Amino acid sequence: MGSRYDHITLQERHQIARWRDAKVSVRVISERLGRHPSTIHREIRRNWFDDGPWLRGYFAVAANERASTRRRRVGKLHRDPELARFVTERLQETWSPEQIAGHLKSTRQLQAYACHETIYRYVYGPDGRAAELYKLLPRMRRRRRARYARRPRGLHIPPHNTIAQRPAHIGERQSYGHWECDLIAFRKEYGRHNITTLVERRSRYLIMIKNPSRSSTGIMAGLAERLEPFPPPMRQSITFDRGTEFAFFATLKRSLEIDSYFCKPQAPWQKGTVENTNGRLRRFLPSDTDIALVPPEKLLELSTRLNRIPRKCLGYRTPEDVLAEQIAVTAGTRATNGLCAV
Repeated sequence: MGSRYDHITLQERHQIARWRDAKVSVRVISERLGRHPSTIHREIRRNWFDDGPWLRGYFAVAANERASTRRRRVGKLHRDPELARFVTERLQETWSPEQIAGHLKSTRQLQAYACHETIYRYVYGPDGRAAELYKLLPRMRRRRRARYARRPRGLHIPPHNTIAQRPAHIGERQSYGHWECDLIAFRKEYGRHNITTLVERRSRYLIMIKNPSRSSTGIMAGLAERLEPFPPPMRQSITFDRGTEFAFFATLKRSLEIDSYFCKPQAPWQKGTVENTNGRLRRFLPSDTDIALVPPEKLLELSTRLNRIPRKCLGYRTPEDVLAEQIAVTAGTRATNGLCAV
């Protein structure tokens, strides 16, 4: 018998509950109902009650009510074409679900509101899948899944340059001028060109630098060139991973008095700001891009676009506005929006 893909009914839930009480295995239950085993596993897991020792288990009526509630939430955008159109248009403009939800809440542009989870459920629901809306998300994943750590690369770091020695106020984003740095690589058949990404931790302001190779000398020279125009308080430290392309980090200290810190091996989440940014960039620069053919002007255009999108963590202000304001405060002048040319 083939597996079915319609919603589980209340009658089926009563059967699942009876068979569970009788210790029937999930595989046997799935065969009896003509369902895939993963469907039964998911049904039991999502609707399992655990309210102390007196009320634990799978209960058909309660499970049916939970499922109905979830379907009503998923259908919110389906029932409101104007809201669905607004969400889709913002996704097409590269906004994330969190940014869309925050904008709706803060501006009240529409009478209706959808939280970011509702938007994700719409994207991954029947309507969203039919329109392939997942391709408009920053990471373009068919399913939401956990991240996996990258393979470590072996750069020896002096003890005083490890992330454990980085002042706590940097990790807590209490001040500006502290950056995270990473490298975006592309397929080897296109050559050695790559991109350095640099993100200011508090404002989330992005800088992109195109490199002809992974030579640490060249990469550090590129970082110094792009950071030199900033006031010293705006370029105090950079957090790297242990890639060999960052081996000559000491040159930044000598030329610009920039401190360097390095994550632990296999711990990319310790520089999660730039990692998340790279995930967004992969949407525009997938690994099969021949980056050698992409002019620097296009990279500047892309970074400008991202720097002008409002962020939830910034109270729905843009990275460009936030950093420009802080530079103006530091310099004692009025804020301008010419940052993206830096």
